[in-house]
Amino acid sequence: MRVVIAEDHALLRDGLTRLLNAFEFVVVATVEDGPSLLPTLVEHQPDVAVIDVRLPPTFTDEGLQAAIGARTAVPGLPILVLSQHVEPLYARELLSDRSGGVGYLLKDRVSNVAHFVDAVRQVAGGGTVMDPEVVARLLDRSRPLDVLTGREREVLGEMAAGRSNAAIAGRLFITEKAVSKHINNIFTKLGLPPSDDDNRRVLAVLAYLNA
Repeated sequence: MRVVIAEDHALLRDGLTRLLNAFEFVVVATVEDGPSLLPTLVEHQPDVAVIDVRLPPTFTDEGLQAAIGARTAVPGLPILVLSQHVEPLYARELLSDRSGGVGYLLKDRVSNVAHFVDAVRQVAGGGTVMDPEVVARLLDRSRPLDVLTGREREVLGEMAAGRSNAAIAGRLFITEKAVSKHINNIFTKLGLPPSDDDNRRVLAVLAYLNA
């Protein structure tokens, strides 16, 4: 599986390269600045790209802008954002694009190597992987989560992580029937149509935020 990495910190860039190589990925290119990212993605068209949001020279949102540009040039190009920051404007644009795998993880919340590697594989396979904190921050900027109960917020966080109803039930120690009820309530309160597909459910939330 071919990977492009965009990260300006040399130690982290090298660490990600070694880690992914160890799990039988092939890192075909690494870049350390924004201007290099878009042409690299278009040239290599990797199975998945792992990118930071803020890259030189301005350290604002070059990574996300390049990712959006690459998905315009190569529709469905799988992108996994790995960053310390949530940039709402471009994040919504990237994440509401229904074509191809997409993910957004926060660096300081990735503590398990196996989970990270699994996230890369999920995105490469066309799936959606979201840190619940990212979804919470995006929701807070558009419509407060005050309309949801505490349990509904927990379920939304698990949905954002791409978990099935059964997995959510197991993590929260409730029945699948209760999970389905909470999900229906979430969609109703946020004005979203229900769906049985976990990835589409997350994308529906993000599409709503982008409206």
